[in-house]
Amino acid sequence: MPAGPGAYRRAETLLRRGELVALPTETVYGLAALASDDSAVAEIYQAKGRPSHNPLIVHILTPEKAKDLADVSPLAQSLMDRFWPGALTLVLPKKLSIDLSSVGSAGLETIAIRCPVAPWVEGFRSLGFDGPLVMPSANLSGHISPTTAQHVFEDLGDRIKLIIDGGPCAGGVESTVISIDGDRASLLRPGAIAAEALAPFISNLSFADEKSSPIAPGMLESHYAPRARVRLNAIHKAEGEAFLGFGVSHIKADINLSETESLEEAANRLYACLRSLDSLGKAVIAIAPIPMTGLGVAINDRLKRAAAPK
Repeated sequence: MPAGPGAYRRAETLLRRGELVALPTETVYGLAALASDDSAVAEIYQAKGRPSHNPLIVHILTPEKAKDLADVSPLAQSLMDRFWPGALTLVLPKKLSIDLSSVGSAGLETIAIRCPVAPWVEGFRSLGFDGPLVMPSANLSGHISPTTAQHVFEDLGDRIKLIIDGGPCAGGVESTVISIDGDRASLLRPGAIAAEALAPFISNLSFADEKSSPIAPGMLESHYAPRARVRLNAIHKAEGEAFLGFGVSHIKADINLSETESLEEAANRLYACLRSLDSLGKAVIAIAPIPMTGLGVAINDRLKRAAAPK
């Protein structure tokens, strides 16, 4: 259903009834449920085939709502002031007396919170609906994330009541996830906001142990994966492979993420390109090297997980 007032009214009605709705954001399309509804949150796990130990992000419609759900340190507040609404998720100590389903937190004492940028946010608020919502990516668990309504339909079309079509997502990769404990910060998932942009606000940013249990989405070893096997840092194309290029190369690419070597363009096109190449039915998708700077860190993170054994 095209985005607009009618779609927002329909979505609000379904969410209050405990149904699931796919919504576009500035990063990827999300599969939304009312965060206080145990049955609806459990239905997200079932619809996606998502492991129960993988927690969900709570999406709030105004930044001020965060203090109702979590303990907000001065560091966390400074990041909210600079990057919200936007593509930053903060993992914070959860308040004990909150009316949210425990299903989505996977038994953790922390809560992952984001305030997204999307037209439906104001649409919902004008209807007197202020969430909060849990909203992982609107795809089958472990599969390539969706950046168009058609991607959502291909994965979940027969499992949900409504997909709001807001066009292609502007960012193309998921939010950056940071855990905050007092004045300490740890990067759990690289994302649409590069670490360089965060550096002026965080004096000592550490990096999460990838072998630890997930305390935020996107930390599973295998994730964002096409059906085909993925070969990284390819400098040649083998017979029978599909090739995803980056920049100018002697190798003829089936699709090029960015002929001008723009990491912003590459991030925006990453998932759509992987889906297109996967549809060719090749056994392997070979991917050219991507620089490990700026958004390249998030792109390489997604590709590494896409290439991990399923």
